[in-house]
Amino acid sequence: MSCPADDHGLIMHWPFDEGAGASALEKVSQVRDEIQYVFNQAEFTEPTDPQWRQGVMGSGLLFDGYSTSIAHTVKEGTTTNGREPLSALSIGVWVAPRTYDWGYEGKLAAIVNRHNMDCRQGYLLGMFRHGSWSFQVGLEEGNWMEIWSPDGHELPKNEWSYLNAVFDGNQGEIKLYLNGSEIASSSVPRGSRLAEAAGTDLLIGKNNHSSQWGGVFNLQMFSGIIDDLKIYNRALSAEEVAASYRHVLDASQGGAKPQLQYDEIKLDRTPLMLDRHRPQYHVSPPAHWMNEPHAPIYFDGQYHLFYQHNPLGPFFYQIHWGHWVSKDLVHWRDLPVALAPEKDQLAPDGIWSGSAAYDADGLPVLFFTAGNDSASPNQSVALARSTYTRDGDPDLVQWIKHPEPLIVQEKGMGAFGDFRDPFVWKDDDGWYALVGSGIDGEGGAALAFASKDMMNWTYKGPFYQADIQKFPYLGPIWELPVLLPLGTDKQGENKHLLLVSPVGKGADVEVFYWIGQLDKERLSFIPDREEPELIDVGDFHFTGPSGMVDPKTGRNIVFTIAQGDRTSELEYKSGWAHNAGLPLGVYLRDDGRLGIEPIQELQSLRGAKRISFSDKSLTEANELLRDVQGDMLEIQLELEPASATQLGIKVRRTPDGEEESLLYYDFNEAKLLVDRTKTTLHPGEKCRGVQGGKLELPGENLKLHIYLDRSMVEAYANGLKSLTTRVYPSREDALGLEIWGDGELVVKSMEVWDMQSIW
Repeated sequence: MSCPADDHGLIMHWPFDEGAGASALEKVSQVRDEIQYVFNQAEFTEPTDPQWRQGVMGSGLLFDGYSTSIAHTVKEGTTTNGREPLSALSIGVWVAPRTYDWGYEGKLAAIVNRHNMDCRQGYLLGMFRHGSWSFQVGLEEGNWMEIWSPDGHELPKNEWSYLNAVFDGNQGEIKLYLNGSEIASSSVPRGSRLAEAAGTDLLIGKNNHSSQWGGVFNLQMFSGIIDDLKIYNRALSAEEVAASYRHVLDASQGGAKPQLQYDEIKLDRTPLMLDRHRPQYHVSPPAHWMNEPHAPIYFDGQYHLFYQHNPLGPFFYQIHWGHWVSKDLVHWRDLPVALAPEKDQLAPDGIWSGSAAYDADGLPVLFFTAGNDSASPNQSVALARSTYTRDGDPDLVQWIKHPEPLIVQEKGMGAFGDFRDPFVWKDDDGWYALVGSGIDGEGGAALAFASKDMMNWTYKGPFYQADIQKFPYLGPIWELPVLLPLGTDKQGENKHLLLVSPVGKGADVEVFYWIGQLDKERLSFIPDREEPELIDVGDFHFTGPSGMVDPKTGRNIVFTIAQGDRTSELEYKSGWAHNAGLPLGVYLRDDGRLGIEPIQELQSLRGAKRISFSDKSLTEANELLRDVQGDMLEIQLELEPASATQLGIKVRRTPDGEEESLLYYDFNEAKLLVDRTKTTLHPGEKCRGVQGGKLELPGENLKLHIYLDRSMVEAYANGLKSLTTRVYPSREDALGLEIWGDGELVVKSMEVWDMQSIW
């Protein structure tokens, strides 16, 4: 068996063999360093220790990418055994990155550092964009020296790599080693000495001059597992580095490189399961940030749904495509990130929203917005194919990007620089695409494209555009256009549904729609009414539309993001931001209006029926509801007004009514509303006020179909409108229900079920 470098000159060593707890031992000094981790003290869930995982030998520490770090105080002069300044430094460490930092402000995501670049002091070992890595040192002579991994020696995700960085001032060398072999060498002036970053703690997993994001988040933090970090005040030889690498292989792996199972390093939803505000039957990422779900597709017996995702933390940053799969549109499984920015000329800066379609062989393909900030415009339409035919891949985990964009915006093709979110569909004549954009000075627009082979596309002009003078709330740009077939109406006319999400100055960021006709020859849309309508009348809680025709049932299904409505501070504390809304079936009613209903498959989540009654007065109904409590409920309710002109139901109510949220209908105003003025006493939560919108119910009782899922409240009224909102009660006894009216009413029927988690 080969021998590792001896301990001569070893000044710091973190074996990370604890396997549990909130501290890590620095073995040389015997100092136990506290591990900073967001859930060491938790406000909305049970406190939990940082996450430990299998290491290369023993355990390793999992760094979550935004909150996990270690600070170690170094006594001045002790790192050099009394010799000032330091003439040599070597670092050896095993790392398994989970994702890469974007490289904001040109800074490294630190593995270990004690540096001040402005003063040219200290040292920094860290990662940069797309897996490149670097060792950087400040010299007494005032120089800041950097050595970078060459192309082809990037650190792979979800795999162990052994890194060594060696500074030898006496010999005038600085070197990088990867997995025991030298990969880079650079000269420094002979006799160089390190300039100590006095007064600075050594940080593991966090850049000690990190950039701030959103006033709350520190960027340039390591995401992944770190094991066996050693720091020497001498220059290790190439033989010692190679021997240290071989020692681990021989000792624990039978000579092979350490293997890492994906389940060991993946984002883990377990610490978030007990969060009293996190929805349990709405699909969500395992942790961290999501925005719109998109690209739904059915293939080989499974539904796939992707989502915009930042795997580094619960904040909007460099976007990837997260991925879920389901057999029933209700119970979902987390899969690895499907598409990530890579070191290429296609999408190095973000993989933005898109859609899924089938190729000529019936195989799924993904169309996405490729983000490349070095190009103008920095958004184009690109494609990725599954490896299904090559290696089976039943879950469609692996995707290969076509190396060049399919559609590049040209001047005169919409609002130049705003060109994103392709929605693609196929019929017997070929493939068609809508791309979100606008027309300069005229408002938002969906642009139309056609192709005979899915690869070569022809611009057909605006599919539909708004009159921003008439409807200023439709904004200058549209995102996420979706077109779904609604079938024929009573007059035998073939109808389609067009959905868009306006953005930009003056835009009301909601899901607007028109019902109308598709002119396939011109590839344009003719609405029945020029004025758009809303599916949902909540305020910015039902956004980011995507849709599909379900091949199994022929239904049109719409997916949305349910915005979280929280501050960055609370998203930091919680470790998650946003989730998807429930899948929604949309159809053309006999009266020509758009019908909306949650999909029937959700009934599979029903647990115990808590109550069922009919024809009760307000007083009688509330007496029956006295013992019905819960934050995961399905409620079906029909209310008939007698003298009442406003009537509805209070949910998430404390026994004394100090906290409650009121869903109600105003017959005089013809509005569906939610009153959140008493929703929470928490001073940091944003959910406040009254919100809602128009809903005409001439001669009808109010019929509400409500889903409560922790902070989620979705109310569907008479199959015509929904109201999605968020509630974050501060009190844990905010679980009650109460029927409400400003006069007499009759509860024609009411049923309540417990709902089960999908995880």
